[in-house]
Amino acid sequence: MINRRNFVGLGAAASLGGLNLFADLQVPKPAPELVITLNSGELVLLSKLKGKVVVLEFLLTTCPHCQRCSAVMQKVLNDMGGEKAFTALGAAVNPDDLTQARMVIPEYIYKLGLKFPVGYTKREMAYQWLGADPNKGPVYFPQLVFIDRKGMIRAYHPGTDTKFFEDEENNVRKVVEGLVKEGTGAALRSQAKKG
Repeated sequence: MINRRNFVGLGAAASLGGLNLFADLQVPKPAPELVITLNSGELVLLSKLKGKVVVLEFLLTTCPHCQRCSAVMQKVLNDMGGEKAFTALGAAVNPDDLTQARMVIPEYIYKLGLKFPVGYTKREMAYQWLGADPNKGPVYFPQLVFIDRKGMIRAYHPGTDTKFFEDEENNVRKVVEGLVKEGTGAALRSQAKKG
């Protein structure tokens, strides 16, 4: 069984006797706006990625499960032909500020050989986006979100989803392939109508 790392706000887990609470992200639903700050200072807005299949990982840079998830995303991205197939994006929530993020995120990217953007988002923004309340119990990472070309969250797997993460690579690949095929089929139908 895979134990996922958690990040708890305000020591809530101790007071709740180890309650395993994770985000309450219902799918499908429109993906809310999210701002991720890259080390260059560039802001990545999730809304600007509409029209692409996006795999978004909320992560802790010190979490071995998050590191594995990021490496799997890179492998699937490489196997499927890179950014032409889908967009992978990492949002680290553990640095306290941009200065700290600028110190830890480059090492995370380098260590894992990542070619996709990994940046920083404020913990509170991530929790709000996920519908998580760290005051009610631990929030487990990684939090993996799959968004279709229309900007709809179509699949969500929190760090507690051991069934998904036990065969992580195949499961990530299946979800991405399904979302990519959906868009491809719609594009082909559109082209056929025009022709």
